[in-house]
Amino acid sequence: MKKVELLSPVGNKEMLYYAIHNGADAVYLSGKNYGARKFASNFTNEELMNAINYAHTYGVKVYVTVNTLTYEEELDSILEYIGFLYQNQVDALIIQDIGLIKKVREYYPNLELHASTQCHTNNKEAASFFQKLGLKRVVLAREMSLEEIQKIDIPIEKEVFVYGALCVCYSGCCLFSSLNGGRSGNRGECVGSCRLPYQLIKNNEVVKTDGQYLLSTKELNTFPNLKELLDANIDSLKIEGRMKSPSYVGYVTRLYRTLIDKYYNNEPLTLTKEEQINLKKLYNREFTKGYLFHESDIMNIKTPNHQGIPVGKVLCTTKDKIKIKVTNDSLNQGDGIRFQNNNTGMIINRLYDDKSLLKNSISSPHIAYVENTKHIHGEDIILKTTDFKLTKSLEQVTEKKIPIDIYFEARKNKQMSITIKDNQNKVEVLGNIPELAINRSTTQEEVEHQLNKLGNTPYKASFIEVNIDTNLFINIKSINELRRKAVQELTSKRIHPHQISSPSYTKKQSTTLDKYPSQDKINISILTRNETQLKCALENQIDTIYTTDYNLYNTYKDYNNIYYRLPRIINTHPNLENENLLITEIGGLNHYQKNNHLISDYTLNITNHNSIELLTKNNVKKVTLSVELTDNQIKNIMKTNYPAELIIYGRLELMVMKYCPLKKCLNYCKNCKDSKDKFYLEDKEKNRYPMLRENCITHILHKNITNKIPNISNYISYGIKNFRIELFDEDYNEVENLIKKVREEIQKCER
Repeated sequence: MKKVELLSPVGNKEMLYYAIHNGADAVYLSGKNYGARKFASNFTNEELMNAINYAHTYGVKVYVTVNTLTYEEELDSILEYIGFLYQNQVDALIIQDIGLIKKVREYYPNLELHASTQCHTNNKEAASFFQKLGLKRVVLAREMSLEEIQKIDIPIEKEVFVYGALCVCYSGCCLFSSLNGGRSGNRGECVGSCRLPYQLIKNNEVVKTDGQYLLSTKELNTFPNLKELLDANIDSLKIEGRMKSPSYVGYVTRLYRTLIDKYYNNEPLTLTKEEQINLKKLYNREFTKGYLFHESDIMNIKTPNHQGIPVGKVLCTTKDKIKIKVTNDSLNQGDGIRFQNNNTGMIINRLYDDKSLLKNSISSPHIAYVENTKHIHGEDIILKTTDFKLTKSLEQVTEKKIPIDIYFEARKNKQMSITIKDNQNKVEVLGNIPELAINRSTTQEEVEHQLNKLGNTPYKASFIEVNIDTNLFINIKSINELRRKAVQELTSKRIHPHQISSPSYTKKQSTTLDKYPSQDKINISILTRNETQLKCALENQIDTIYTTDYNLYNTYKDYNNIYYRLPRIINTHPNLENENLLITEIGGLNHYQKNNHLISDYTLNITNHNSIELLTKNNVKKVTLSVELTDNQIKNIMKTNYPAELIIYGRLELMVMKYCPLKKCLNYCKNCKDSKDKFYLEDKEKNRYPMLRENCITHILHKNITNKIPNISNYISYGIKNFRIELFDEDYNEVENLIKKVREEIQKCER
C-alpha cells in the first residue's frame, strides 16, 4: 500500500531539524531567490547543499520552491541555479512559471517537477495540462472540495494543504499587493493586503459589519476530518508555515505523523484536549475546515492576528500594575499575552501573586499581577499568544534514528568484513586479516558491543549478527574503524542515491527570430461588459472585441472578431467548438486548444518569451502579457516578433475569491443576481475598490484606472502591435473617446 506523504514547511535550519525529527516524510524550502516566501529566512546555496544532505540522511525528501514568475533577464541565472539543485540531488522543484517549466523539461528531463499552488490548478483540465508537460504532481487550489479533488482521475500526484494560513484569493490570481503596494505576491513579496481593515460600501453608504477585516481568513485545520482525507488517496498532505516558528512546525508535524501512523494501524484518529489547546496556543486566527469540507464560513473579520487562548481578565489597573483574574490554564513568566480590547501585547517579564511575591507560574482560578508597561486602562480580556512552558517542552526533540542491520565476519587468513543494510541500501567494507589469539580470543559479545556503538550517528542497530572463528584476536580499534567507514559509506549512499549527469544548460542565442510572421497593422482590442460598450466597439470598427457575457457573445458572434472571455474559475469546462475564446486559466487552454480560436488573457501571468512560445505551441494565436511587467521588461521580451497584446487602459482585477463579503456581511445571496446595487471595499485612506459578483465568485477591482495610452509610441518601438482597452462602467461616449485617444497615439507613430 502506498502511504500518504506528510510534507512540512521549512524556512530555516532550525525548522528543518524540527520537521525531520518530528516525522516529516518530505520538506519544502527555498533558496534566497525565486521562492514565494521571500521574507522567510531561507537558505544560501551552501545551506541548501547541507539541508539536502541532512534530510536525505534521514530518508526525508527535499522539494525546493522555485515558484515565482520568471522575468526575461533572470532566465540564465535561474536555470544555472536549478542546475546547482539538480547536481545536489534535490528531489523535486515546485514551479509556477509555465515558461520556466518548459525550459527545465528541456534541459533537465529527469528532474521531478511539481506545479505550485500558484499555478491556479482548480480543475481536472489544468491538472491534465501539467501532466502532459511531464510534471509529476500538482499542488491543488485550496478552494477545491474533497469531492472535486477526487474527480481528478488522471495519472498525476495530488497534493493538498491541510493546515495553516489560507489566502482569501485564489493563489496565483492576486495582484492586490503588486498593483497597490508595489510588491508582487507572484514574486514572493506579498504585503498582506487581505489582513488590512476595510469598510463595506453599498451605494455610497457605509454598511455596518461585525468586524473591519473583511478579507482576513481563519487558519485551516483538517485534524477533525483527517480520516476522510486519508481515505481519499491524496498523495501528499501539506502543512503551511515557512514563516511560523520552529516549535509550530515541529508540533503540527508530530501530531499529523502520529495520526497518520494510527490510520495505517487501524486506530482511532483523535487529538487529546491538551493537544487541541496547544495548537491554539501555537497559532490560530480561529480554525476552519476550509473549502475541502464545505465550511460555510472561513473568515475571521474581527481580527487578523494570532488569538492564542483566553486565559484571564483584567480586573483593574494602576500606573504600575495590572491585576488579572486567571480564569483558564495558567500564566507563566515568559508568556506572551495580548489585551483583546486594547489590541496590544507584551511578554510577561515579572509575574506576582496577590501577596506581591514573584512567581514563575500562576494557574486558574488565582489572582496575578503583571507590570503595566503598555499603559492598559480599564477591563479587558487576556489572550495567551505564546506559552513559555510549551515552547520549552517542544525544544526537547527526540532525534530520529534509522534502523540498520549489521553483519560482521572474521575468518582465519581472510579479511574481516562488515556489511550494513538499511531499508534500501547495502554497503560492505573489508578490513585487515585478523591475528591468531595468543592469550585470549575475542568473543562474539565483545564484537557486538563495539558494533552497537553508533553514538551520534543517525543510526540504531536493530539486528547484529557476528560470525567469527575461534582462536582469533581482533583489535577493538579495527572493529571501530570498520564500523565508522561502513557508516560513512551508507550515509553517502543515502545522501546521493543515484548518479547525476552534468548539467546540460548553457546560454544560447534565441533561434525564434523567424518563427512568427511580421504583423504590419497595429490592432486595438476592447474588453466589454455590456451591450452598449460592445455596440460602440463594433461601430468604431475595433479589431478584436471581448465580452464577459456569454449571451452577448452568442448574439453577436457572427462578427468574427467577437471573443467570449471565459470565467477565471471553471470547475467543469463546457464543450465548445469553433468558437472565439479569450482563455483566462490553464484548464481552458488544455480543453479548448484543438477546435477553437484562442487568445490568452493577462491572468495567465506571462512574463517571459518561453511562456509565449509554450502558449503558441498550444494553438494560442495572441498572448496578453502580464500587467506586472515594467516597460523595460516588456522591451526585453519583445526582442523577437511575438504575437503579444498589452493592456494600456483599464480598471484591473486585483483578486478573485470564492468567498463573498456580501454573503458574509449581508446574507445577500437572494438579491445578488438581479441587483443594481454597487458595492466597494474602502481602505483606511478612503480608496474604494469595486466588487463584481459572477456565479458566486467575487472579483475585486483596482481603486484606480491604469492608463498607459500616452506610452503607446514606446511600446510600438518595442514591437508591440496589439493594444487592449479594458472597460468597466464606461458609457458609450467615454468608450468612443478612449478609442479616439488610442488611435491618435497610433497615428503619431505611423506618420
